[in-house]
Order: sequence, then C-alpha cells, then structure tokens
Amino acid sequence: MDSNESNRNKKLSRRSFLKTMTLAATGLVALPGATYGYARYAEPKWLEVTEYTLSFARLPQQMDGIKIVQFSDVHLGFNFDAKDLSELIGLINRIQPDIVCFTGDLVDDAVGPDGDAYARILSELRPPLGKYAVLGNHDYKDARRVVALLKNAAFELLTNKMIRIQHHGGSFVMAGVDDQWKGNPDADKALAHVKPEDFVVLLSHCPDFADIAVHYPVDFQLSGHSHGGQVRLPFYGHVLAPKFGKNYVLGHYVLGGGKLQLFVNRGIGVSTHPVRFLCRPELTVFTLRKG
Repeated sequence: MDSNESNRNKKLSRRSFLKTMTLAATGLVALPGATYGYARYAEPKWLEVTEYTLSFARLPQQMDGIKIVQFSDVHLGFNFDAKDLSELIGLINRIQPDIVCFTGDLVDDAVGPDGDAYARILSELRPPLGKYAVLGNHDYKDARRVVALLKNAAFELLTNKMIRIQHHGGSFVMAGVDDQWKGNPDADKALAHVKPEDFVVLLSHCPDFADIAVHYPVDFQLSGHSHGGQVRLPFYGHVLAPKFGKNYVLGHYVLGGGKLQLFVNRGIGVSTHPVRFLCRPELTVFTLRKG
C-alpha cells in the first residue's frame, strides 16, 4: 500500500463511517442513470470467482495442492436471501474444494424467520476436510442465533480456537479469532497448542488483525469485512473502509518479509447501501503449494 492510500485510511467513528458511505451512495445517485443502475442492480449480483495459487515454504508436502474456498460477508437479510444463498452454495459445491472457510458477517442485522432455511442450505456444503467459520461484527447483532445456525449447518466455529486437520499422513492447523470490532480476539488462546513445525491458517473477520498475527506463528490469514471498499473510483481506489479494515482493504498482501500472507476477500453481499461500483462480489479459490 502506498503512502497516499495509507493517509486516506484514517480512523472513522461509526457515525462518520455511515455518513461517508451515505455521501458515496449519494454521489452514485448523481451519476448518469445507467451508471447508478449498474451499481445498484447489476454489479452487486455479478459474482466473480477469483483463483489464486499461493506457495508456502512451510506447507507440509502432504498438503501440496490442497484447495480452499473462502466466502465472506454474505449479509443475509439485506439484498441477499435464501435463494441467493442456495445458488452460492451450489457454485461452491461444483468447485469441489477440500476445505471451505467463512470469514464472518453471515447476517446483516438478525437471523430472522429464515434461519432454518439458511442452516439447511449451508449444511449442503460437505468438503472432505471440513468447513470452518468465524463471526463478524454484524453477526454480533444476533450472535446467539448466528452461532446456533452455523453449528446446525455443521460448521466448526473457531472463536479463539484451533483445530488440527489431518490429510495423507500430514497435518496443519486451522485457527480462528473472535471479531476485532465487536468481539474479544485472543491470539494467545487461539494458537496455544501450535507446535513450532505447524503450518497455520488463521481466520479473522477483520483484516487489520494481520498486524497482530504477524507476531505469531501464522502463515496464512483469511479475512473479509472491508467489502473491498464496496465503492471504488477510477484513479482513486476505495472511497472508504471500515474500522479494522483500513490497512488491508482487498486482495493479497505479504507481511513480515514473507512470514505471513494475507488475503482480504471483497465479500458476497452489501451493507449500509445496496450498491457496488468497480468492486464485484467475490468467491475465492486458493490452491496451496509447497514452495
């Protein structure tokens, strides 16, 4: 990230964040009708599947070629419903990942009356090496029901917790921390049983947790939260980013001289305003290689 972008990423209160997002949306409304129509009705549903092959020196040889799908920030209940979720899960199943990771903000405000339908659809994901999740800040608006929903759908909820994944005689660690904004992330607790030789994948809803994770035995962090800015302008980039999503807004980063790789997913849904501009929703497929 260059110094100009860093200077733009100053902290905003929640009120300032909402005000700025409103101004951004208002600016889109002021654009020609076709442009606003695209941002409101076309791009939010134009899902992009991005594929990355990432190399890690510490990845066990037995895990070489393993495929992970990440999805994030669904925001169910706000311009994303059970039918949309079913289409998303069908797409993930067609990709046939070994592992599925969800990095928070399942709902926008509350689970609502469709909770059983959501759980039934999510339960259709059956990757052979498991599916793992953490909570996001929006999930804390209805945390008890979101936790129950994810567990009913057979997700392993990694709230300051780790699990060891065995494969072909080798293993690596999948860990997760609580949301940095509304929760109580505890890397010491999450990684308490990591061995020096372990390859570690960490799920954190907020990407800026990477500035903490880089000081721990973490090789790869998956995050969401920022929506990639949700609205991006040519020659400028994202209009704004939320608290704990300012330092790392979208895409792939390398921290600590190569010690930690971070990926920030642009998310599936929208929040605050139902628009996306030059920032399509994203489903990410990672192939991990020994390198």
